Amino acid sequence: MNAIDKIYSNDLGISFFWKQEKQIPTPKVQLVFRDTGFLLTLNELKDFSNSCTITYDSQCCNQCKNSQHCRSLLLRTPSEKIDLAVNREELLQIQELINGTIFRVELQDWVKNLSLN
Repeated sequence: MNAIDKIYSNDLGISFFWKQEKQIPTPKVQLVFRDTGFLLTLNELKDFSNSCTITYDSQCCNQCKNSQHCRSLLLRTPSEKIDLAVNREELLQIQELINGTIFRVELQDWVKNLSLN
């Protein structure tokens, strides 16, 4: 774990900076959940969070008796060719992971910029 700087985690996943990536002026965040990793910019994280909101507002299939656990929702990812099948619980955890990451990254940037002034 010496090669990473953890940003945020929850029961579903983790986000972190690769230490070598952190040297770049606008480093990308590694977001890992459900055996899938995404290397994303802050703007891509914000777009991904917005996709979670849009997906949450969509409807499950009509035949679904247990919509909380049915993986009938397709979550668009920042990668144009990849969508993820998720249930509502997973979707909420993914969005919480993304939003917690966004908050911590923006807070780190704010503190860094404050100390420069």
